[in-house]
Order: sequence, then C-alpha cells, then structure tokens
Amino acid sequence: MNPGDELPPLEIPVTRTLIVAGALASRDYQDVHHDAELARQKGSPDVFMNILTTNGLVGRYITDHFGPGAVLHKVTIRLGAPNYPGDTMVLTGTVEEINGRTATVRVVGVNGIGRHVTGTVTVTLPAEDAI
Repeated sequence: MNPGDELPPLEIPVTRTLIVAGALASRDYQDVHHDAELARQKGSPDVFMNILTTNGLVGRYITDHFGPGAVLHKVTIRLGAPNYPGDTMVLTGTVEEINGRTATVRVVGVNGIGRHVTGTVTVTLPAEDAI
C-alpha cells in the first residue's frame, strides 16, 4: 500500500432501522434519531443518523479493508449532509500517509444530498499484516 492508493467503496443502505438501532446502541435518545414526527416538528424531514453511528461505520469501513487485526488509533470526523432513511451512503478512502505499520486514511461518505462525513483514520496493522 502506498500514499494515494484508494480503498474500494462501501455502499451502506441507510434504513430507518439502522438509524434507530445506532442511536439506541450508542445511548443517544435524542428524538430526532427515532421519532419522525418530532424530527419534523424540529424542521427535519425525517429522523437522521447520529454521529456515533457514523463514527462506527467509518471504523467498520477501515477494519473491513485492513482486517480484524487492525487497530484504530485515531478517528476524526466531521458531519455534513444528514443521512436520512431510504438513502445510501457510499464510503471511500484514500491512503494519505504511511509510517511503518501505521497508515492515515482520508475517508469521505456521500449520500444523495451531499457529503455526509469527512475525516481521517489512523490505523496500525499487526507485524504479520504489515502494509
């Protein structure tokens, strides 16, 4: 692997179940993540994914690519366009830097209305899986 290499994209269907389950699993009980009517009253067209679910999906994207022995050291993300039910988020990644067994990967997740997430992940592989 070299700087500039691209990871294969990962398509994630954004379902109502994924949004609600992610919010509950991360103990985020904000109504905008599970109650469509209250979300609409607050100006959103529907429930939307929380940042902790997005963070977990970014981590999954990296470990799916680098394998179960990969250790995430730093995940830095910023949210943009919301993930609403019925859409698909496509995660892509580009290797920015390699230092020994550690890589920094730039991750972008887009949906039908724009960029949902941008960020970087620093990941280290065990010696037997060196980059």
